[in-house]
Amino acid sequence: MSDAYEREQQNNHLLDELSSKVSALRGVTVNIYDNARSQDVIDSSNEVFSNLSTSLKGSANRLGRMAQQGNKVAIFKLAGGIIAVVVGLWWILSFFW
Repeated sequence: MSDAYEREQQNNHLLDELSSKVSALRGVTVNIYDNARSQDVIDSSNEVFSNLSTSLKGSANRLGRMAQQGNKVAIFKLAGGIIAVVVGLWWILSFFW
């Protein structure tokens, strides 16, 4: 009877060890998944900034062509619009900070 009890205790001990290893493996798996998701977010952010950079370069090129053509009224309108947007954003954001 004592031999069976000892084996049962060994089995319980081994089962506890296996359970802790499975829990550790589950934790590692969750961490890998979270890391992969954050990497995906970083990759998509890089793509967004790359598209923004391309868009800004195109806008700068168009502005440069417009300046070379000597269309001063359009340049002043554009500059005034940009200044108005910046001042407007600064004014709106000053209420939140």
